[in-house]
Amino acid sequence: MTMDSIDIGLWVTGGLLVLVLTGMRVAFAAALAGLVGLVWIFWAKFGYDPDRFGKALTVAVKTAGQVPHSKVSSQALSLIPTFILIGYLAYYAGLTRALFEAAKRWMAWVPGGLAVSTVFATAGFAAVSGASVATSAVFARIAIPEMLAIGYNKRFAAGVVAAAGTLASLIPPSAILVIYAIIVEQDVGKLLLAGFVPGAFSAVIYVALIVGIAVVFKSVGPPVTGFTWRQRFASLPGALPIVFVVVIIISFVYNPFGGDAWGTPTEGGALGAFVVFCMAVFRGMKWAEFKSALLETAKLTVMIFTIIWGVLIYVRFLGFADLPGAFSDWITSLQMSPMLILVCILLAYAVLGMFMDAIGMLLLTLPVVYPAVMALNGGEAVSAADSAFGMSGPMCAIWFGILVVKMAEFCLITPPIGLNCFVVAGVRPDLSVQDVFRGVMPFFVADAVTIALLVAFPQIVLWLPTLAG
Repeated sequence: MTMDSIDIGLWVTGGLLVLVLTGMRVAFAAALAGLVGLVWIFWAKFGYDPDRFGKALTVAVKTAGQVPHSKVSSQALSLIPTFILIGYLAYYAGLTRALFEAAKRWMAWVPGGLAVSTVFATAGFAAVSGASVATSAVFARIAIPEMLAIGYNKRFAAGVVAAAGTLASLIPPSAILVIYAIIVEQDVGKLLLAGFVPGAFSAVIYVALIVGIAVVFKSVGPPVTGFTWRQRFASLPGALPIVFVVVIIISFVYNPFGGDAWGTPTEGGALGAFVVFCMAVFRGMKWAEFKSALLETAKLTVMIFTIIWGVLIYVRFLGFADLPGAFSDWITSLQMSPMLILVCILLAYAVLGMFMDAIGMLLLTLPVVYPAVMALNGGEAVSAADSAFGMSGPMCAIWFGILVVKMAEFCLITPPIGLNCFVVAGVRPDLSVQDVFRGVMPFFVADAVTIALLVAFPQIVLWLPTLAG
């Protein structure tokens, strides 16, 4: 490709950023930019002949029109609606409230106990729900009223729910991890496995922060005492269905007894949804609640798929412009250490996340950034001994995936876009968006510490995928 194509790619990408910053939805901005870019590329090949502009437009429209079906018909994407449905069915089955009640009875005695219980319950719910937004909405209804009832600071309570809701992005089943796997063409099962330990690690960091705040500022989150051991053990059966569903999903991704997996992640998600549906029916779920679960799942799925459709048109244009290759060459030519470049990329994600939603941000950037990171490490086929980051190409793909998904979590609570904060404020009319954003500020520190540790100690991410082979 000539430099003319690179220049077109840069101009169109700049135009896309302007559209996004002026408020246009990422899906429509990316689709428009991609279509304009394709027309421009093809017309440039025709020498900007006015008589051939119509031909360039026709070819561009046909090229863009092939994207939605060819890319979104991937079987792996069927994981997304099943994961989301599991979360909504679990909510209507009353499993989320039972999970929170169990966490409360076991953990509420520590400083900031209800907030700690919320984090653990949210992490448990995240293990059966692939949507951070749904998780935040559910626990804003369940946990915030209980925290406020015993005198929690309302901003702190809102911040705990908004931040803890981000765990659903990392703890499988995760819609964002599935999207990452499809974009970079990596194994979905290994990426889902890789999310468990970092997700639990993030939850522990959140808990440590909450306890520290509650110890220093005693009025922020008073502990709750008075639960007997009998009451604690009595709460466990209500939480066991969540554990059962998690075991099903894990077993289909990674056979715990060795040998081949029992099925594909898609089959595991479908079976998990069926099991939760049976539990919901057994617990008395009404038709109206089932209908609501289906409608909410459809709405969120359509939103995600629309973003995918639009952004993949732009990604197709990037391929014609050869911008990913040019960016990789530029990155590898920098006279800086690969680790420092990686840190700069992660910082750029933190800034970009202030203006874009998490899924759109990853879809737009990964086609360019991922090849550059892999080139920094030494390429897709590099061995651990010859690599820059001390890991093979496939392991680097998994490690970087967890890092960028963790950055996507971070973006869900950063102003001014922070979607989880808007969801919590929307569910709780007594809280303003400003209250929620102020409440999540301490969790920026926790996320920064978590990301730093994941970068410094990659085995936190890679231990489970390595164990699975």
